[in-house]
Amino acid sequence: MDFGAFDALTARFFYFVSLLLFFLSTTYEKDMNSVSSTDTKNHLLATIVVMAATILLRPSHGFQQQLGVVTRVAARSGVSPSYSLRIGADSASQLLALQHNTRSFSRLYSSSSDDNASEKARILFLGTPDVAATSLKSIYEQSQRPDSQYEVVGVVTQPPKRRKRRGKEIPSPVGLVAEELGLYTLCPEKARDADFLDELENQVRPDLCITAAYGQYLPKRFLALPKFGTLNIHPSLLPRWRGSSPVQRSLEAGDNPVGVSVLFTVSKMDAGPIVAQETLEIDENEQATTLLPKLFDIGTKTLIDALPKVIKGDITMDTATVQDESLVAEAGMIESSEGQLWPTKMSARECHNRVRGFSMWPGTFLYFQIGDDESKDPVKVKVVETRVSEATADPTDIIEIGPKKGDGLRLVCSDGSVLEMLKVQPATRNVMDAKSFVNGLQGNTVRWLSGLDIVEE
Repeated sequence: MDFGAFDALTARFFYFVSLLLFFLSTTYEKDMNSVSSTDTKNHLLATIVVMAATILLRPSHGFQQQLGVVTRVAARSGVSPSYSLRIGADSASQLLALQHNTRSFSRLYSSSSDDNASEKARILFLGTPDVAATSLKSIYEQSQRPDSQYEVVGVVTQPPKRRKRRGKEIPSPVGLVAEELGLYTLCPEKARDADFLDELENQVRPDLCITAAYGQYLPKRFLALPKFGTLNIHPSLLPRWRGSSPVQRSLEAGDNPVGVSVLFTVSKMDAGPIVAQETLEIDENEQATTLLPKLFDIGTKTLIDALPKVIKGDITMDTATVQDESLVAEAGMIESSEGQLWPTKMSARECHNRVRGFSMWPGTFLYFQIGDDESKDPVKVKVVETRVSEATADPTDIIEIGPKKGDGLRLVCSDGSVLEMLKVQPATRNVMDAKSFVNGLQGNTVRWLSGLDIVEE
């Protein structure tokens, strides 16, 4: 038999299998009630696809052609295109990937006859970075408790990013966790895509959506889908710091305490009614890098505590606390140019707070003139860690290390306040403490430059 004939035959066979899957998972649900458990039903559906794939992936036929047929079957079966198959060294690895996705598929489409399971609210989680991945794990673990009133039926995250060198696509942190947990995953380019919204409406059918740093605007059609609404974890004490950079802006402003809000999502960004809030007192040297995970951990616990009341209808869009519009502060997107420190315009405290707030991105920097030869190019130095000195001094552009052990590089601002730079990173060098930086100067003096005459390349 030539492969063309084989491909046509198997394509028809797999089309029949895909129809059978839909048939079993919907029309004949009642007939499957004799199966002892939901997991058994799900595994039965998965086994049908895997057994069929085993026939197709015989070594006697070309792997790439086989892969194309299986991919078409996965697409017809509703398996997420982003995670349907992973190209491996042999057919066995393909079977494992397919089995993983058929488990996700059967979990998504099964409507359990178990009385307890049928009462559970269907939750769709949306998120992208590491902090959201941690939230997903916590919510999923709670959903596995026997007394849980909800189940996680799917995940939405940003599309995988492609590595520059090898061209391999890397899923987001949330995507990786969803794969690990066997959760059905969607990665739309845009949340307003019609095909994506159709799939949510007709197949996923969420009762409640949860967003945690998803990174895309949600259209009205999306917000209208879940009957219990969409909840968002936002790391600020709303209505203060609405927008994309709440932690950065709150630290830059010197806020203490800070906090996290759980709120219903509406069309206007971060303007929905508040379900719950928690405050957190922080150290004056706390940076965004460490604060953001803390706030998301607190926010996730607060959300989990509120979920039963939301599902029961005790907390709704109408009963949650409306935000006071007169107290709104916007947390606008940060520009990379904001990372430059200006000792002529800023106090030591203002410089310190910006270092804290921008520790994740874009970082903060100064320009140093090393030595007395002004013809040499200035050096761009990233300011990694600072503290505000209790001392004051006459304004100067000379930078010197303090006299005590552990002192930083002393930057005197125009108002006489002193900022100690504890860790810095000269361009093309590693991060180093103040003493290491001074040891590398070989006796040269250092001056900070205002930056007014310096043009970024």
